[in-house]
Amino acid sequence: MTPVRWFLFKVELMKKKLKVFVITLLIVLTVGFSFVYYRVNQEMARMDAEAARSEVASGNTVTAPEGELLSGNALPGEVVSENETVLSENESPEPEPNTRVINTAQENRVVISFAGDILFDPYYAIYATYLQRESVLEECISPELLALMKQADIMMVNNEFPYSDGGAPQADKMYTFRADPESVNVLFDMGVDIVSIANNHTFDYGEEAFLDTLTTLEEAGMPYVGAGRNLEEAARPFYFEADGVRIGILAATQIERTDYPNTRGATEELPGVLRCWNPDYLVETIRETKENCDFLILFIHWGTESTDVLDWAQVDQAPLYAEAGADLIIGAHPHVLQEIGYEGEVPVVYSLGNFWFNSRTLDSALVTVTLQNGELESLQFVPCLQTGCGVELLHGADRDRVLNYMRGISSEAVIDENGYVVPAAGNG
Repeated sequence: MTPVRWFLFKVELMKKKLKVFVITLLIVLTVGFSFVYYRVNQEMARMDAEAARSEVASGNTVTAPEGELLSGNALPGEVVSENETVLSENESPEPEPNTRVINTAQENRVVISFAGDILFDPYYAIYATYLQRESVLEECISPELLALMKQADIMMVNNEFPYSDGGAPQADKMYTFRADPESVNVLFDMGVDIVSIANNHTFDYGEEAFLDTLTTLEEAGMPYVGAGRNLEEAARPFYFEADGVRIGILAATQIERTDYPNTRGATEELPGVLRCWNPDYLVETIRETKENCDFLILFIHWGTESTDVLDWAQVDQAPLYAEAGADLIIGAHPHVLQEIGYEGEVPVVYSLGNFWFNSRTLDSALVTVTLQNGELESLQFVPCLQTGCGVELLHGADRDRVLNYMRGISSEAVIDENGYVVPAAGNG
């Protein structure tokens, strides 16, 4: 290398080193200034907070210019703007993830309606007919019945199938159901606010479809109870809050009464449903949940299919759940109506029957309870009929026929001409 080229090489090397030095210096200065700026702002905020405390101690109210927020060190109870106050220490800016705050149609009253089994599998008659009718819901659920469902502050149904495009049907089950995840939107069209998925069909297509179901409901914003990715989730209640009243809802299933059911019970590590063939865990869950709410609803999958006669497990378990703290017990699974009974003052609707589930003609119902200031004010049995792959509200003689049928099987209840239910003499 010639002396000239060596000199030029050294000059270029020094320029690179100088460039690195300048960049490093700028980074150091930037970080330093940012740190100083942060500490100055922090100290100013601390001084503002101290001044605010002095103002509060002297009885003055600390305010900010209209539309502006005080710093993050504002005191609980301070006025932030003309119409806004900083949350107190005991207030939460948002409800818990498993809680929804609702506005009710009537002040200090919450109207809650329940319907039985629904099915959205396009390979079965009920939903195939809905699709054939160009997905017009009013062609399957009568408009006046839909109006009642949507009028409720909380509407709940038994979601008796998974939402998924995956999984495989369980080989040893006679009936396996699966719905297109997009069909979850029909729940909203029905006015549904929460579903139970604690039943013997949620796991029809295995774990993959079961997990898809949880994801589908979550992404749609539809609350569910009775199942989860582990036992903690499956036993987690959902709460609705209205006018200061907190309503808790739990769901569980005892169906497939074997030690190794097709529908897996959730464990600490495995996803599944909340099982209650052994009632002990559910009893404890009810006790814990009741401590966190004013009114507790248990939606339970139990009973024997196609009969209005209660089985021994229903009779044995209902008093356990009422004693543990359930204020209302709603049952499903038999696919037919069963009696309304009472455990002390706790109403037990043993089976809602099918609602919009298959092509059979079956008596059905919408059960509506009204709470006033967190206490049960009324329970109404509204007769319906599943027929022609739809469901409709009953009137006149047909309505009276179903009410008379319910009176005949409900020895512990009195049902008036409008379907309102109270305990019979000697009950409640």
